[in-house]
Amino acid sequence: MVYLPPPQLASASRPSYGDAYTSILAAHRRSPLTSASSVILLVAPDVDALCAAKMLAELLKQDDVMHRTIPVSGVAELEVIKDELVTYNELHTLILLNMGAILDLPSPAWFGEFSPHLTIHVIDSTRPQNLASLFGGGEIGDRIVLWDDGEVDTMDAQRKAWEALEYEPEPDSEDDGSDFDSEDDTQDDQGLDKDSTTGTPARKRKSQTLDQLTGKRPKLDNESSRMSREQRASYETVVEKHYASGSWYSQSASATIYILATVLERADCDLLWLAILGLTYQYTTSRISRGFYEKYHAIYYDEVSRLNPLPAGVTTNIDTITALGPDDLSIRSTEELRFTLLRHWTLYDAMFHSSYVAGKLGIWKERGRKRLTGLLAKMGFSIPQTQQLYAHMDIDLKHQLRSKLDAIAPEYGLVELTYPSFVRCFGYRAPPISAADAVEAVSALLDVAGGVRMELEVEGARHGGEWFGGGRVWEGSKNTIDEAYAIRERGQGIHTNGEGNEETPDDAEERTEVSWWVRNFWAACDALADVVSLRDALALSMSLHRAIIRQGTSIIDKQDIRTMRSHRVVVLSQGPDLALFAHPGVLSRLALWLIDALRDKLPGTKLARGKKSLPFVLACLNERTQTYIVVGVMGSLELGDVTKNEFGLAFINAKERCNARSSHNSFNTSILEIDQDDLKVFLEALCEVGEGY
Repeated sequence: MVYLPPPQLASASRPSYGDAYTSILAAHRRSPLTSASSVILLVAPDVDALCAAKMLAELLKQDDVMHRTIPVSGVAELEVIKDELVTYNELHTLILLNMGAILDLPSPAWFGEFSPHLTIHVIDSTRPQNLASLFGGGEIGDRIVLWDDGEVDTMDAQRKAWEALEYEPEPDSEDDGSDFDSEDDTQDDQGLDKDSTTGTPARKRKSQTLDQLTGKRPKLDNESSRMSREQRASYETVVEKHYASGSWYSQSASATIYILATVLERADCDLLWLAILGLTYQYTTSRISRGFYEKYHAIYYDEVSRLNPLPAGVTTNIDTITALGPDDLSIRSTEELRFTLLRHWTLYDAMFHSSYVAGKLGIWKERGRKRLTGLLAKMGFSIPQTQQLYAHMDIDLKHQLRSKLDAIAPEYGLVELTYPSFVRCFGYRAPPISAADAVEAVSALLDVAGGVRMELEVEGARHGGEWFGGGRVWEGSKNTIDEAYAIRERGQGIHTNGEGNEETPDDAEERTEVSWWVRNFWAACDALADVVSLRDALALSMSLHRAIIRQGTSIIDKQDIRTMRSHRVVVLSQGPDLALFAHPGVLSRLALWLIDALRDKLPGTKLARGKKSLPFVLACLNERTQTYIVVGVMGSLELGDVTKNEFGLAFINAKERCNARSSHNSFNTSILEIDQDDLKVFLEALCEVGEGY
């Protein structure tokens, strides 16, 4: 059992992040077999994990540690990679970024049978965490190192309950070695399938078998006395509540790495910017609450002031932040407006595509669009000014924008238009880019799948007529399959066929399936270090927002939202953007837009337990595979608040009730792929689950 507290809670007997990093360096330097496969980073395809991987890779590079970064799309992919990693004799350190916290990592199904020289570090912002990984002892358990944010210190009740169920005999049992069920399969991995997620069989182990799996561990002092059935039921309730209360997010992986860099005294503007992006991603995707965001924002605000002091006599205006010189790469604090990509779009489009403005004004109706035009007119902004790029607007109007909004916007219900954030300058290479805009660009690169054609508007081409109007096409599949496969063979993708066998049609089909997300991952990785690529991706993000508001408006206008007993359902089975929304990242964006747009117009409901929320289930048909991608999102009734997502366990219970053919391979437990013919019975079963599971 090894979990690392943050540095402020560390002591001589409790090592922290810095000690774990030092142990990685020591293991690498004393290893007789040193190669790029000695230290491997497995990275989930999200902005926070990508930023954390870039930061950690930079630290390892500074220490001359060869390493390898492998993107992992989901649990099924992790299982495949795990089977390959077991053959790497030189592997001594495996680092999981935003994956693995819920898995029973010490079990034989995962890493229990790996070399005793391998140490696995888990840096994951998702919760809940697996109790066996946290509290399981012995030789195997001590090789699993979880980088905690201090939360485990508050889990004394869960620890006591798990240890009692794991190590104490069952009540009224005649044989000390009798079987007992320490944790239900559904609880142990938050309701994930045994075969598709953990591969862990039911945890019914004899006590002597437990010792063999986890190593020698002292028995509890009062071993001869058995706990009562009531006590056992009480412990089971505690463990069940830990797993069944829903999923949520805690300290970002990028924040954990930045804390490590601070301990190592290597923090700089580049690492700070990546940490800010990880935090902003969590906030803009409603993974963390406004209060949690402001807690870490305050920390980063102090870091920005420390690392980016303004020259004497220089003041900055949050409305017109500009670089102070050609090499100015500083980060500035600002109050970010809830207008989508404002600095790179027109004022009208930025407001029109904002989910917050959409909800308050109802822009999916003609009346709502007239209200938006009326708001701008009342502020004194002419139509030509609002229809040109914000960068080209009159400087006086830019300075007046916030004061005008403060005076007039509350009349339209727009009272929470800003939140504290940051902007980074890029010298004369590009205009300053806000953290929110950078996150939008990187997210778009990660989410847009290969083969989906997107129309991009060319800057300056709007209203250009026959000669200058129109745009260009973003072709997601411009890289060939062979190029994607070559990337994988270089160790930057997933596993390769090391047997040298001739390729089969199934192999070619598999390469086609994975190529888009591998390519997107590395494109997003490059954009974090190249402002030109980042700016190009902004146009892609704009096209995504157009598609989202186009589809969202259609859903509301056509009244495609079905109200069930405990949640609301939207099924997309046709439309021009069907291929785009057949991918979980984009479908989740649409769900968040619907929640923001309808938050003030729909009553809250309960899925199973806890406070009222806005549970939404979106399903989109994938015409190529004849399956539906199903996403469950729990929206809060208050802007800036967050509700635990209970759909992970609900989805599993529902598909078990109806025996639906499905796969549950994403790291996000509330994303499911289900057979087209089984969707109806699955949704019916989900209604029953929501009533009383």
